[in-house]
Amino acid sequence: MTEEKKIPRLETERLLLTIPEPDAAPRMLAFALENREHLTKWQPQEPAGYDTENFWRNYLEASRNDFQRGSAMRLVMFERERPDGAVIGECNFSNFVRGAFQACFLGYKIDYRAEGRGLMHEALQAAIEYAFDELRLHRIMANYIPINERSGRVLRRLGFTVEGYARDYLLINGEWRDHVLTSLTNTKLRPEDV
Repeated sequence: MTEEKKIPRLETERLLLTIPEPDAAPRMLAFALENREHLTKWQPQEPAGYDTENFWRNYLEASRNDFQRGSAMRLVMFERERPDGAVIGECNFSNFVRGAFQACFLGYKIDYRAEGRGLMHEALQAAIEYAFDELRLHRIMANYIPINERSGRVLRRLGFTVEGYARDYLLINGEWRDHVLTSLTNTKLRPEDV
């Protein structure tokens, strides 16, 4: 039997990032519903049950299991001083590929009321450091819709490099949308550490 990994609990100046227990489902649902209009233009169509606590309970349970399996790290953002308060956003590192690639994809979202305060940059700095130092990933790929200028600015500020432009890349809000392809590499990870 493999040893259970400790669930990350990352603290920054203003934030706590973790994979909460399934009992946080009501807070996840509140975030999803309160930000539905704000996020619809940037994300794929909502899956069935998205507007139920049961969906979010299962989502959080799956997130914890995926972290234990080493296939994803889906972090939820809270105010550091209010860890039992409202969800502020998410930083999702998914589709881990090990071996010679040591890479994943990054996606993120923030409450519309928290935009423009540098919170996503703060969260991603801590999460990326953990992904590179603790999870030993070499490459993080993040792609964004060209008109999502906020997302592009956050990634540039974090040091992501534009690597290309993909036409009709993802089905977003019922339409195939182009995406700018970016990545960030872990310059500290040595080949012998893989």
